[in-house]
Amino acid sequence: MSRYAHAPDHPEASSRAAASGASRTPVPGALVVPPGTAEHVPLPHGGGFDLLVDATATGGALGANRLTLGEGADGAGPHHHARSTELFHVLDGTVDFFLDGELVTVGRGGLVVVEPGTPHAFGAAAGDTADLLVVLTPGVDRFDYFRTLGRVQHGLDSFDSLLPQQDRYDVHFLDAADWRAARAAASGGVQRAKARRTP
Repeated sequence: MSRYAHAPDHPEASSRAAASGASRTPVPGALVVPPGTAEHVPLPHGGGFDLLVDATATGGALGANRLTLGEGADGAGPHHHARSTELFHVLDGTVDFFLDGELVTVGRGGLVVVEPGTPHAFGAAAGDTADLLVVLTPGVDRFDYFRTLGRVQHGLDSFDSLLPQQDRYDVHFLDAADWRAARAAASGGVQRAKARRTP
């Protein structure tokens, strides 16, 4: 693991760290990412990725990011990881997780752990936003993956550009038809419930 209190992976993060007075003092056996120093990758629905730590900075032990999602926004379509376990902690809001074909809704404070090889997808539940801490272990350097996703979401890059990179990022994409159908059914149920409550 890095021996430094802050080891930014991006020039933008470096300048924020300097502006915030982030310490560069060596801390044996620890890595500290001070508040406000993580690179932010905005998404068009108002959310975005905060790139907290990439695998290289932890000796491959883990990678972590924070993801905020706008109301009802998708986080990731169906995929699996061949080598890593993924942990999601719902910091706020409500998230629909599609776990091996089953839709599970998890609210604030909930935790989901997805084993290697398990198909999964997730997004903010209809009518709600979401804030998640996401940890992948063992880590895979994926900051460039999240940057590309940001460009794809803004129409600046093609999703197809990620297809040759599936092994590199250990993100293996799957068919999205069942996920879309489950999301539509869940969203329709929310809309019907709102309509029943409206006088």
